[in-house]
Amino acid sequence: MSPKITNDLHDLLKDNIITPETAEKIKSYYSQKESGSEHKLYLVFGVLGAILIGLGVVLVFAHNWDNLSRPSKIILSFLPLLMGQFASGYSLLKKSENNTWRESSAVFLFFAVGTTISLIAQVYNIPGDLSSFLITWMLLCLPLVYLIRSSIVSLLYLIGITYYVCNTNYFSYPNAHSYYYWLLILGIVPHYIQLLRTNSQSNFTLFHNWFVSLSLLICLGTIANKNENLLYLSYMSLFTIFYFIGESSFFKNLKLKNNSYLIIGKLGILYLLLLYSFKWFWDKSIYNTISAKDTFFSTEFLTAFLLTLFAAVLFYAKNSKTKFKAITIFDFVFLTNILPFISGYEFSLVANGIVLAIGIAEIKRGNTQKHLGILNFGLVIITILITCRFFDTNLSFVIRGIVFIAIGFGFFATNYIMLKNRNSNEK
Repeated sequence: MSPKITNDLHDLLKDNIITPETAEKIKSYYSQKESGSEHKLYLVFGVLGAILIGLGVVLVFAHNWDNLSRPSKIILSFLPLLMGQFASGYSLLKKSENNTWRESSAVFLFFAVGTTISLIAQVYNIPGDLSSFLITWMLLCLPLVYLIRSSIVSLLYLIGITYYVCNTNYFSYPNAHSYYYWLLILGIVPHYIQLLRTNSQSNFTLFHNWFVSLSLLICLGTIANKNENLLYLSYMSLFTIFYFIGESSFFKNLKLKNNSYLIIGKLGILYLLLLYSFKWFWDKSIYNTISAKDTFFSTEFLTAFLLTLFAAVLFYAKNSKTKFKAITIFDFVFLTNILPFISGYEFSLVANGIVLAIGIAEIKRGNTQKHLGILNFGLVIITILITCRFFDTNLSFVIRGIVFIAIGFGFFATNYIMLKNRNSNEK
Protein backbone atom coordinates (compact mmCIF):
# COMPACT_ATOMS: atom_id res chain seq x y z
CA MET A 1 0.00 0.00 0.00
CA SER A 2 1.36 3.46 -0.91
CA PRO A 3 2.67 5.78 1.85
CA LYS A 4 0.10 8.44 0.90
CA ILE A 5 -2.83 6.10 1.55
CA THR A 6 -1.24 4.98 4.83
CA ASN A 7 -0.82 8.58 5.98
CA ASP A 8 -4.38 9.44 4.96
CA LEU A 9 -5.73 6.49 6.96
CA HIS A 10 -3.66 7.55 9.95
CA ASP A 11 -5.11 11.08 9.77
CA LEU A 12 -8.67 9.77 9.43
CA LEU A 13 -8.20 7.53 12.48
CA LYS A 14 -6.62 10.33 14.46
CA ASP A 15 -9.59 12.63 13.76
CA ASN A 16 -12.07 9.83 14.59
CA ILE A 17 -13.60 9.99 11.09
CA ILE A 18 -13.35 6.23 10.59
CA THR A 19 -13.16 3.30 12.99
CA PRO A 20 -10.16 0.94 13.26
CA GLU A 21 -12.28 -1.84 11.69
CA THR A 22 -13.01 0.36 8.67
CA ALA A 23 -9.32 1.25 8.38
CA GLU A 24 -8.40 -2.45 8.29
CA LYS A 25 -10.97 -3.09 5.54
CA ILE A 26 -9.55 -0.19 3.50
CA LYS A 27 -6.00 -1.53 3.98
CA SER A 28 -7.13 -5.01 2.89
CA TYR A 29 -8.89 -3.58 -0.19
CA TYR A 30 -5.83 -1.66 -1.42
CA SER A 31 -3.50 -4.56 -0.63
CA GLN A 32 -5.60 -6.91 -2.78
CA LYS A 33 -5.79 -4.31 -5.55
CA GLU A 34 -2.02 -3.79 -5.62
CA SER A 35 -1.48 -7.56 -5.46
CA GLY A 36 -3.73 -8.03 -8.50
CA SER A 37 -1.76 -5.40 -10.41
CA GLU A 38 1.51 -7.14 -9.53
CA HIS A 39 0.14 -10.50 -10.71
CA LYS A 40 -0.84 -8.96 -14.07
CA LEU A 41 2.67 -7.53 -14.41
CA TYR A 42 4.25 -10.88 -13.55
CA LEU A 43 2.02 -12.55 -16.15
CA VAL A 44 3.02 -10.09 -18.89
CA PHE A 45 6.73 -10.46 -18.17
CA GLY A 46 6.38 -14.22 -17.84
CA VAL A 47 4.76 -14.59 -21.25
CA LEU A 48 7.25 -12.21 -22.88
CA GLY A 49 10.09 -14.16 -21.28
CA ALA A 50 8.72 -17.45 -22.63
CA ILE A 51 8.46 -15.99 -26.14
CA LEU A 52 11.99 -14.54 -26.02
CA ILE A 53 13.46 -17.81 -24.74
CA GLY A 54 11.74 -19.69 -27.55
CA LEU A 55 13.00 -17.26 -30.18
CA GLY A 56 16.50 -17.41 -28.71
CA VAL A 57 16.58 -21.20 -28.91
CA VAL A 58 15.46 -21.09 -32.55
CA LEU A 59 18.11 -18.50 -33.45
CA VAL A 60 20.86 -20.56 -31.81
CA PHE A 61 19.81 -23.59 -33.83
CA ALA A 62 19.56 -21.60 -37.06
CA HIS A 63 23.11 -20.26 -36.73
CA ASN A 64 24.75 -23.69 -37.07
CA TRP A 65 21.91 -25.60 -38.71
CA ASP A 66 23.59 -26.36 -42.04
CA ASN A 67 26.68 -27.78 -40.34
CA LEU A 68 24.75 -30.32 -38.25
CA SER A 69 24.15 -33.98 -39.10
CA ARG A 70 20.63 -35.27 -39.61
CA PRO A 71 20.45 -37.06 -36.20
CA SER A 72 21.62 -33.85 -34.50
CA LYS A 73 19.00 -31.86 -36.35
CA ILE A 74 16.27 -34.29 -35.29
CA ILE A 75 17.32 -34.11 -31.64
CA LEU A 76 17.50 -30.33 -31.69
CA SER A 77 14.14 -30.15 -33.49
CA PHE A 78 12.43 -31.96 -30.63
CA LEU A 79 14.35 -30.16 -27.88
CA PRO A 80 12.03 -27.08 -27.74
CA LEU A 81 9.02 -29.39 -27.64
CA LEU A 82 10.49 -31.42 -24.75
CA MET A 83 11.37 -28.23 -22.87
CA GLY A 84 7.85 -26.93 -23.34
CA GLN A 85 6.29 -30.20 -22.22
CA PHE A 86 8.49 -30.31 -19.14
CA ALA A 87 7.61 -26.72 -18.20
CA SER A 88 3.89 -27.37 -18.79
CA GLY A 89 3.98 -30.59 -16.76
CA TYR A 90 5.71 -28.80 -13.88
CA SER A 91 3.08 -26.03 -14.03
CA LEU A 92 0.24 -28.56 -13.85
CA LEU A 93 1.73 -30.61 -11.04
CA LYS A 94 3.41 -27.97 -8.88
CA LYS A 95 2.03 -24.58 -9.94
CA SER A 96 -1.51 -25.37 -11.05
CA GLU A 97 -2.92 -22.33 -9.19
CA ASN A 98 -0.23 -19.96 -10.41
CA ASN A 99 -1.62 -18.19 -13.48
CA THR A 100 1.78 -16.81 -14.51
CA TRP A 101 3.41 -20.25 -14.60
CA ARG A 102 0.53 -21.84 -16.49
CA GLU A 103 0.26 -19.14 -19.15
CA SER A 104 4.02 -18.79 -19.66
CA SER A 105 4.63 -22.52 -20.03
CA ALA A 106 1.61 -22.91 -22.33
CA VAL A 107 2.79 -20.09 -24.61
CA PHE A 108 6.29 -21.59 -24.76
CA LEU A 109 4.86 -25.00 -25.65
CA PHE A 110 2.56 -23.41 -28.26
CA PHE A 111 5.50 -21.92 -30.17
CA ALA A 112 7.61 -25.04 -29.55
CA VAL A 113 5.02 -27.15 -31.39
CA GLY A 114 5.16 -24.84 -34.41
CA THR A 115 8.97 -24.81 -34.34
CA THR A 116 9.23 -28.61 -34.16
CA ILE A 117 6.78 -29.11 -37.04
CA SER A 118 8.66 -26.71 -39.31
CA LEU A 119 12.12 -28.08 -38.41
CA ILE A 120 11.14 -31.73 -38.93
CA ALA A 121 9.52 -30.83 -42.25
CA GLN A 122 12.75 -29.12 -43.28
CA VAL A 123 14.95 -32.05 -42.23
CA TYR A 124 12.93 -34.63 -44.17
CA ASN A 125 11.86 -32.25 -46.98
CA ILE A 126 8.18 -32.92 -46.29
CA PRO A 127 6.10 -31.05 -48.87
CA GLY A 128 3.31 -28.77 -47.74
CA ASP A 129 2.02 -25.22 -47.77
CA LEU A 130 1.40 -22.56 -45.16
CA SER A 131 -2.30 -23.41 -44.79
CA SER A 132 -1.68 -27.08 -43.97
CA PHE A 133 1.08 -26.07 -41.54
CA LEU A 134 -1.21 -23.62 -39.73
CA ILE A 135 -4.16 -25.98 -39.40
CA THR A 136 -1.89 -28.78 -38.09
CA TRP A 137 -0.25 -26.41 -35.61
CA MET A 138 -3.57 -25.04 -34.33
CA LEU A 139 -5.21 -28.46 -33.96
CA LEU A 140 -2.22 -29.81 -32.00
CA CYS A 141 -2.23 -26.80 -29.66
CA LEU A 142 -6.00 -26.56 -29.07
CA PRO A 143 -5.87 -29.10 -26.16
CA LEU A 144 -3.49 -26.73 -24.31
CA VAL A 145 -6.39 -24.32 -23.84
CA TYR A 146 -8.22 -26.89 -21.70
CA LEU A 147 -5.38 -28.98 -20.22
CA ILE A 148 -3.40 -25.99 -18.94
CA ARG A 149 -6.35 -23.56 -18.87
CA SER A 150 -4.46 -21.04 -20.97
CA SER A 151 -6.38 -18.03 -22.24
CA ILE A 152 -3.34 -16.64 -24.07
CA VAL A 153 -3.05 -19.83 -26.13
CA SER A 154 -6.76 -19.45 -26.82
CA LEU A 155 -6.11 -15.97 -28.24
CA LEU A 156 -3.15 -17.25 -30.27
CA TYR A 157 -5.37 -20.04 -31.58
CA LEU A 158 -7.95 -17.47 -32.74
CA ILE A 159 -5.22 -15.51 -34.52
CA GLY A 160 -3.87 -18.69 -36.10
CA ILE A 161 -7.17 -19.96 -37.51
CA THR A 162 -8.08 -16.48 -38.75
CA TYR A 163 -4.79 -16.19 -40.61
CA TYR A 164 -5.26 -19.73 -41.93
CA VAL A 165 -8.59 -18.74 -43.46
CA CYS A 166 -7.19 -15.50 -44.87
CA ASN A 167 -4.26 -17.34 -46.46
CA THR A 168 -6.50 -20.06 -47.88
CA ASN A 169 -9.38 -17.93 -49.14
CA TYR A 170 -8.26 -14.34 -49.57
CA PHE A 171 -4.59 -14.52 -50.48
CA SER A 172 -5.08 -17.39 -52.95
CA TYR A 173 -8.62 -16.52 -54.09
CA PRO A 174 -10.25 -17.76 -56.29
CA ASN A 175 -8.11 -20.89 -56.40
CA ALA A 176 -9.02 -22.29 -52.99
CA HIS A 177 -11.89 -22.29 -50.52
CA SER A 178 -11.94 -23.58 -46.98
CA TYR A 179 -14.92 -23.91 -44.65
CA TYR A 180 -12.93 -25.61 -41.90
CA TYR A 181 -12.81 -22.34 -40.00
CA TRP A 182 -16.41 -22.68 -38.84
CA LEU A 183 -15.50 -26.02 -37.25
CA LEU A 184 -12.20 -24.77 -35.88
CA ILE A 185 -13.75 -21.82 -34.05
CA LEU A 186 -16.18 -24.16 -32.29
CA GLY A 187 -13.17 -25.63 -30.50
CA ILE A 188 -12.69 -22.41 -28.55
CA VAL A 189 -16.37 -21.83 -27.68
CA PRO A 190 -16.43 -23.80 -24.35
CA HIS A 191 -13.42 -21.88 -23.03
CA TYR A 192 -14.91 -18.56 -24.14
CA ILE A 193 -18.23 -19.31 -22.45
CA GLN A 194 -16.38 -20.29 -19.26
CA LEU A 195 -14.55 -16.95 -19.29
CA LEU A 196 -17.81 -15.05 -19.71
CA ARG A 197 -19.42 -16.92 -16.84
CA THR A 198 -16.59 -16.82 -14.32
CA ASN A 199 -14.65 -13.62 -15.06
CA SER A 200 -16.50 -11.34 -17.45
CA GLN A 201 -14.55 -8.22 -16.41
CA SER A 202 -11.05 -9.65 -16.86
CA ASN A 203 -8.61 -8.55 -19.55
CA PHE A 204 -8.60 -12.09 -20.97
CA THR A 205 -12.37 -11.87 -21.52
CA LEU A 206 -12.03 -8.37 -22.99
CA PHE A 207 -9.50 -9.60 -25.57
CA HIS A 208 -11.62 -12.67 -26.35
CA ASN A 209 -14.66 -10.46 -26.98
CA TRP A 210 -12.70 -8.41 -29.51
CA PHE A 211 -10.79 -11.32 -31.10
CA VAL A 212 -13.91 -13.47 -31.57
CA SER A 213 -16.00 -10.67 -33.07
CA LEU A 214 -13.21 -9.46 -35.37
CA SER A 215 -12.39 -13.01 -36.44
CA LEU A 216 -16.03 -13.66 -37.40
CA LEU A 217 -16.14 -10.33 -39.21
CA ILE A 218 -13.02 -11.10 -41.24
CA CYS A 219 -13.89 -14.71 -42.05
CA LEU A 220 -17.51 -14.16 -43.10
CA GLY A 221 -16.22 -12.98 -46.47
CA THR A 222 -14.75 -16.42 -47.15
CA ILE A 223 -18.18 -17.71 -48.17
CA ALA A 224 -18.00 -15.59 -51.33
CA ASN A 225 -18.12 -17.59 -54.53
CA LYS A 226 -20.03 -16.30 -57.56
CA ASN A 227 -22.43 -13.86 -55.90
CA GLU A 228 -20.06 -11.70 -53.86
CA ASN A 229 -22.47 -8.77 -53.91
CA LEU A 230 -24.88 -10.71 -51.72
CA LEU A 231 -22.30 -10.51 -48.94
CA TYR A 232 -23.68 -7.05 -48.11
CA LEU A 233 -26.83 -8.76 -46.86
CA SER A 234 -24.85 -11.21 -44.73
CA TYR A 235 -22.72 -8.48 -43.21
CA MET A 236 -25.77 -6.34 -42.39
CA SER A 237 -27.31 -9.28 -40.55
CA LEU A 238 -24.03 -10.08 -38.79
CA PHE A 239 -23.67 -6.48 -37.59
CA THR A 240 -27.28 -6.54 -36.39
CA ILE A 241 -26.64 -9.80 -34.52
CA PHE A 242 -23.59 -8.21 -32.89
CA TYR A 243 -25.75 -5.23 -31.94
CA PHE A 244 -28.40 -7.43 -30.30
CA ILE A 245 -25.71 -9.40 -28.44
CA GLY A 246 -24.16 -6.15 -27.22
CA GLU A 247 -27.59 -4.91 -26.10
CA SER A 248 -28.31 -8.09 -24.12
CA SER A 249 -28.55 -7.78 -20.35
CA PHE A 250 -25.22 -9.58 -19.87
CA PHE A 251 -23.06 -7.44 -22.18
CA LYS A 252 -24.90 -4.18 -21.53
CA ASN A 253 -23.72 -4.25 -17.91
CA LEU A 254 -20.07 -4.47 -18.99
CA LYS A 255 -17.83 -1.49 -19.60
CA LEU A 256 -18.07 -0.17 -23.15
CA LYS A 257 -14.50 -1.24 -23.98
CA ASN A 258 -15.47 -4.83 -23.07
CA ASN A 259 -18.56 -4.75 -25.28
CA SER A 260 -16.94 -5.24 -28.67
CA TYR A 261 -20.18 -6.60 -30.12
CA LEU A 262 -22.08 -3.35 -29.51
CA ILE A 263 -19.26 -1.16 -30.87
CA ILE A 264 -18.62 -3.24 -34.00
CA GLY A 265 -22.35 -3.81 -34.55
CA LYS A 266 -23.29 -0.13 -34.46
CA LEU A 267 -20.31 1.07 -36.52
CA GLY A 268 -20.82 -1.70 -39.08
CA ILE A 269 -24.53 -0.92 -39.48
CA LEU A 270 -23.79 2.77 -39.98
CA TYR A 271 -21.03 2.02 -42.50
CA LEU A 272 -23.32 -0.14 -44.65
CA LEU A 273 -26.20 2.32 -44.43
CA LEU A 274 -23.90 5.13 -45.56
CA LEU A 275 -22.77 2.89 -48.42
CA TYR A 276 -26.41 2.22 -49.34
CA SER A 277 -27.08 5.97 -49.40
CA PHE A 278 -24.92 6.44 -52.53
CA LYS A 279 -26.72 6.03 -55.85
CA TRP A 280 -23.61 4.67 -57.56
CA PHE A 281 -23.65 1.71 -55.17
CA TRP A 282 -26.79 0.36 -56.79
CA ASP A 283 -25.27 0.42 -60.28
CA LYS A 284 -23.06 -2.54 -59.43
CA SER A 285 -24.59 -4.01 -56.32
CA ILE A 286 -26.71 -7.06 -55.55
CA TYR A 287 -28.72 -6.76 -58.75
CA ASN A 288 -25.81 -7.87 -60.89
CA THR A 289 -26.24 -11.60 -60.28
CA ILE A 290 -25.97 -14.47 -62.75
CA SER A 291 -29.56 -15.72 -62.61
CA ALA A 292 -32.42 -16.01 -60.12
CA LYS A 293 -31.82 -19.74 -59.64
CA ASP A 294 -28.08 -19.31 -59.07
CA THR A 295 -28.80 -16.45 -56.68
CA PHE A 296 -31.37 -18.10 -54.42
CA PHE A 297 -29.44 -21.37 -54.16
CA SER A 298 -26.03 -19.78 -53.69
CA THR A 299 -24.00 -20.05 -50.48
CA GLU A 300 -24.08 -16.28 -50.11
CA PHE A 301 -27.88 -16.05 -50.23
CA LEU A 302 -28.42 -19.01 -47.91
CA THR A 303 -25.98 -17.53 -45.42
CA ALA A 304 -27.70 -14.15 -45.61
CA PHE A 305 -31.09 -15.82 -45.12
CA LEU A 306 -29.96 -17.78 -42.04
CA LEU A 307 -28.26 -14.77 -40.47
CA THR A 308 -31.32 -12.61 -41.11
CA LEU A 309 -33.53 -15.26 -39.54
CA PHE A 310 -31.25 -15.36 -36.49
CA ALA A 311 -31.35 -11.56 -36.27
CA ALA A 312 -35.15 -11.73 -36.32
CA VAL A 313 -35.09 -14.20 -33.41
CA LEU A 314 -32.82 -11.87 -31.42
CA PHE A 315 -35.09 -8.93 -32.31
CA TYR A 316 -38.06 -10.76 -30.82
CA ALA A 317 -36.08 -11.88 -27.75
CA LYS A 318 -34.91 -8.33 -27.03
CA ASN A 319 -38.19 -6.49 -27.52
CA SER A 320 -40.65 -9.08 -26.21
CA LYS A 321 -39.37 -8.35 -22.70
CA THR A 322 -40.59 -4.75 -22.99
CA LYS A 323 -43.72 -5.70 -24.98
CA PHE A 324 -42.21 -3.92 -28.01
CA LYS A 325 -42.43 -0.50 -26.31
CA ALA A 326 -38.70 0.29 -26.36
CA ILE A 327 -37.82 -0.46 -29.99
CA THR A 328 -34.96 1.57 -31.44
CA ILE A 329 -34.09 2.32 -35.05
CA PHE A 330 -31.11 -0.05 -34.87
CA ASP A 331 -33.51 -2.89 -34.04
CA PHE A 332 -35.16 -2.62 -37.46
CA VAL A 333 -32.01 -2.41 -39.58
CA PHE A 334 -31.86 -6.14 -40.34
CA LEU A 335 -35.08 -5.65 -42.38
CA THR A 336 -33.00 -3.84 -45.01
CA ASN A 337 -32.14 -7.30 -46.32
CA ILE A 338 -35.28 -7.08 -48.45
CA LEU A 339 -33.23 -4.78 -50.70
CA PRO A 340 -32.96 -7.24 -53.62
CA PHE A 341 -36.73 -6.94 -54.12
CA ILE A 342 -37.05 -3.16 -54.25
CA SER A 343 -35.67 -0.39 -56.41
CA GLY A 344 -32.11 0.46 -55.45
CA TYR A 345 -32.32 4.16 -56.25
CA GLU A 346 -35.38 4.51 -54.09
CA PHE A 347 -33.65 2.83 -51.20
CA SER A 348 -30.71 5.25 -51.35
CA LEU A 349 -33.18 7.90 -50.16
CA VAL A 350 -34.49 5.58 -47.45
CA ALA A 351 -30.92 4.87 -46.28
CA ASN A 352 -30.29 8.60 -45.96
CA GLY A 353 -33.42 8.93 -43.86
CA ILE A 354 -32.44 6.00 -41.60
CA VAL A 355 -28.95 7.42 -40.94
CA LEU A 356 -30.41 10.87 -40.23
CA ALA A 357 -32.97 9.36 -37.84
CA ILE A 358 -30.22 7.41 -36.04
CA GLY A 359 -28.15 10.58 -35.65
CA ILE A 360 -31.10 12.53 -34.22
CA ALA A 361 -32.01 9.63 -31.90
CA GLU A 362 -28.44 9.46 -30.55
CA ILE A 363 -28.42 13.23 -29.94
CA LYS A 364 -31.72 12.96 -28.09
CA ARG A 365 -30.48 9.99 -26.05
CA GLY A 366 -27.27 11.81 -25.15
CA ASN A 367 -29.23 14.89 -24.08
CA THR A 368 -31.63 12.80 -21.97
CA GLN A 369 -28.80 10.93 -20.24
CA LYS A 370 -26.60 14.06 -20.01
CA HIS A 371 -23.87 12.08 -21.78
CA LEU A 372 -21.53 14.14 -23.97
CA GLY A 373 -20.08 11.06 -25.68
CA ILE A 374 -23.45 9.84 -26.96
CA LEU A 375 -24.51 13.36 -27.98
CA ASN A 376 -21.30 13.94 -29.96
CA PHE A 377 -21.66 10.48 -31.54
CA GLY A 378 -25.04 11.58 -32.94
CA LEU A 379 -23.54 14.84 -34.20
CA VAL A 380 -20.70 12.96 -35.89
CA ILE A 381 -23.20 10.67 -37.65
CA ILE A 382 -25.09 13.63 -39.11
CA THR A 383 -21.82 15.35 -40.09
CA ILE A 384 -20.60 12.26 -41.96
CA LEU A 385 -23.97 11.94 -43.71
CA ILE A 386 -23.85 15.58 -44.87
CA THR A 387 -20.25 15.10 -46.01
CA CYS A 388 -21.25 12.03 -48.04
CA ARG A 389 -24.06 13.96 -49.71
CA PHE A 390 -21.58 16.59 -50.90
CA PHE A 391 -20.18 13.94 -53.23
CA ASP A 392 -23.64 13.42 -54.77
CA THR A 393 -24.45 17.09 -55.32
CA ASN A 394 -23.07 20.00 -57.31
CA LEU A 395 -23.20 22.57 -54.53
CA SER A 396 -20.60 25.33 -54.63
CA PHE A 397 -17.68 25.38 -52.24
CA VAL A 398 -19.12 28.49 -50.58
CA ILE A 399 -22.33 26.69 -49.64
CA ARG A 400 -20.40 23.66 -48.49
CA GLY A 401 -18.18 25.86 -46.35
CA ILE A 402 -21.18 27.58 -44.78
CA VAL A 403 -22.74 24.22 -43.95
CA PHE A 404 -19.56 23.00 -42.25
CA ILE A 405 -19.29 26.26 -40.30
CA ALA A 406 -22.88 25.77 -39.14
CA ILE A 407 -22.12 22.21 -38.09
CA GLY A 408 -19.05 23.39 -36.18
CA PHE A 409 -21.11 25.96 -34.31
CA GLY A 410 -23.66 23.22 -33.64
CA PHE A 411 -20.99 21.06 -32.01
CA PHE A 412 -19.79 23.95 -29.90
CA ALA A 413 -23.25 25.13 -28.87
CA THR A 414 -24.63 21.72 -27.87
CA ASN A 415 -21.56 20.80 -25.83
CA TYR A 416 -21.47 24.23 -24.17
CA ILE A 417 -25.15 24.11 -23.23
CA MET A 418 -24.89 20.57 -21.82
CA LEU A 419 -21.77 21.38 -19.79
CA LYS A 420 -23.41 24.53 -18.48
CA ASN A 421 -26.54 22.61 -17.45
CA ARG A 422 -24.43 19.90 -15.83
CA ASN A 423 -22.46 22.45 -13.79
CA SER A 424 -25.63 24.24 -12.69
CA ASN A 425 -27.19 20.92 -11.57
CA GLU A 426 -24.08 20.05 -9.56
CA LYS A 427 -24.36 23.36 -7.71
